Formats: sequence, structure tokens, C-alpha cells
Amino acid sequence: MKLLLTLCQDLAWGLQCILIAYALYNVFIAIPFFVRRRPRKEFAPQKRFAVLIAARNEEGVVGSLVESLLAQDYPRELFDVFVLPNNCSDDTEGAARRAGAKILLCDTPVTCKGDVLRFAFEYFFTKADHYDGFCIFDADNLVDRGFLRAMNHVLCNGARVAQGRRDSKNPYDTAITGSYSIYYWMFSRFYNQPRSLWGLSATINGCGFMVSADLLKEMGGFHTNTMTEDLEFTTQCALRDVKVEWVPEAVIYDESPQQFIPSWKQRKRWSTGLLQCLQQYGPKLLGKIVRDRSFLCLDQFIFLLAPLMQVLSILPAAAALATVLLSPDSPALKVGVLLSPFMSLAVSVGLTTLGAVGTVWLERGKDIRMSRAIGYYWFFLFSWIPINILCMFKKSTVWVEIKHTRGIRLAELSAGK
Repeated sequence: MKLLLTLCQDLAWGLQCILIAYALYNVFIAIPFFVRRRPRKEFAPQKRFAVLIAARNEEGVVGSLVESLLAQDYPRELFDVFVLPNNCSDDTEGAARRAGAKILLCDTPVTCKGDVLRFAFEYFFTKADHYDGFCIFDADNLVDRGFLRAMNHVLCNGARVAQGRRDSKNPYDTAITGSYSIYYWMFSRFYNQPRSLWGLSATINGCGFMVSADLLKEMGGFHTNTMTEDLEFTTQCALRDVKVEWVPEAVIYDESPQQFIPSWKQRKRWSTGLLQCLQQYGPKLLGKIVRDRSFLCLDQFIFLLAPLMQVLSILPAAAALATVLLSPDSPALKVGVLLSPFMSLAVSVGLTTLGAVGTVWLERGKDIRMSRAIGYYWFFLFSWIPINILCMFKKSTVWVEIKHTRGIRLAELSAGK
């Protein structure tokens, strides 16, 4: 019994040390969140872009996206907008065509967005190889007018892949959509922005990114097989010592799920993809960290650990409970140990809520419309723990359609801020 008690105590102490080290690393990297990097050198429009939109049953929103793209502050002769309908049962193709997009029908089996992108790049490199870069969007996005001009600057400055700033186009619909907005704002300000100052890589987050044609050709095209092609491609870039540039002036707006169940399914897919990437690329990242002392790969490896660390965060409390059950100490001490997890939870909720308040204040000022989301945000984050636990035992390997219905236009979005 004494040996088992000692093991539980050692386990709780060891896990706490790991979690503290993980947290301190991320806090240290995030320190320069308030520092703005110096403006990049600007270039006259010269790069030719193909804008790619994978679309499945997006009839209600794809037209607004195409409209925002065709209104770019960039010479019209230097970019083309392609919509790639796949597995559609509605008139996505017709809506995109009427809005002014070119149509590229995906005639290969599609199980995820990565399959669509693989098909698209194979087509362009064999039949239309005259683009300098490709910009990727989801059909529910809206795009700020300066997006392509900003990507022209970074491409001319030597960037090979770049991520724009992701925002939400429906932050005030529900507490859930508001939580997504806070999450995006927090990720931009405390993850991508500081890493750009440290010389590390931003993370591609699904849409609003640009990749050079030269890099894709070197990589033999776009080849991903996890549920999160964006994170997998980021990892592939890190293994090639290619940094994802952070371009906050290139803004895109994403439609967030309004209900908890669709949000659960979407985040379950994200967690599955992270775990798949950790399993598939973790050994490769560790090998490059040891062999080449790659800080880029170390940072990406730590990012991929996020689901595992969230699950580990509940184990010290479990170890403490086991210690109480096995310990012959006084009842008062046992009560104190039993209460400690609840005190830790209260502190975590308080810090999470404070972080949400600070993030909203930094991004939107005193916006009382975000009050519901601020109060809900701690639950939004904590609900990721059961999602991650579930994904460890039953991964979400089938892409689940998320309905998008907020067909608002960019002008309406700007007016509502």
C-alpha cells in the first residue's frame, strides 16, 4: 500500500512538472504579443494568383465569397477565382458560376478537403501552369479587399507559404460563435503574432493561406492524408525548414457553427487531425530536432502535443484522489486534498474568463455584445477535454458536413462592426 501511495504521489508531481513546463514555454513565446513587426517592403502588383475554393453544398454562401474576391484591390488580370464543387447535392456550381467564378469540377473520389486540393494542383501543374501562387479559401469565407495585395508583397519578399488573419463573420449570433471569435483572436495575437517576431512559423488554419507554386512543385504537389490538411501541411513545411509567414493585414472572415453539436463535431475533427499528425510526424519532428537542432520543428512538435496535454491536465487531480483514498493521514488533510481539484478548476475558469475579457478588449474594445461569449468561453475550452479523450479511442475519420447559411456580404459585415 505504501509503495502504491508513493507511486501516485510521484505521478502527480511528475505530471504537474510536465504541464508547468509546457505552459511556461507557451507563455514565454507569447510575451511579445503586443509588439507589432515592422512593415514589409511593398511591391507593385506582379504575382499571378489562382484562388481555390473547395465547396460541398455551399449554394447559400459561395456567391458572397466570390463577390468579395472579385472586388479585390488587385489587378483583375492577375488572378482567377476557381470553385471546385465536390459531392454536391445542391446548386453550388450554379451559384458560383453566376457570381463570376470559374468552375473546376473535381472528378476524383473525395473524402476530405486535402483530396480536392491534391486534384486541383495536379490539374494546374499539368494543364494551367502559369500561376506564381495559390490562395486557398473555404466557401463560407469572406475576404478583405487587401488580401491579394498583401500576399503579393510577402511573395515578392521571398515567402513561400503565408497565413492570413482569420476572423469570424458571425461573432454575435450565439455564445458559441462568439467563443470561436475569441479563440481566433487569441490564436492570432498570442500564437501567430509572437512567433512571427521570434522567427518561428505561423500555423496554417484551414483557409486564408497562400502557397507558392515553386514550393508545391518541390514537394511533388499537395499530399496530405489526415483530417486536418492544414496542420499536416504546416508540419510538412517545418520538416523542410520552410516557415509559414504571418500576414495579419490579409484578413479573412469565417462562418462559425451556431450550435453546440456541430461545434463538437468540427472540433472533434480538428482534434483527430492533431493526433493523426502527432502519430505520423512526431518521430520525424523529433529526429530533426535532435539531428539539426531545429527550433522550428520543436515548436511544431509542442503544438501537436496540445490534445495530449489537455488530457494530461486532469490526471494530477485523479492521482491526488487516489492519494487520498490510500493515505492514512488525518481527515482534515484528506478534505484539503479533495478540495484542491475544485480550487484548481475555479482558478482555471477565472483565468480563462480574464483572458477572454482581455482578448476582446484588445480586439474590439468595450464591446458588450461579446458578453455572452465571454461568460461561455471557459466551457467552450474545457469541452475540448472530453473531445480529446474521445478522439484517443475513437477518431473521427469521416468528414462531416457543417451547414453554412450566413450568406452576408463584406459590406454588411463591415457595417455591423
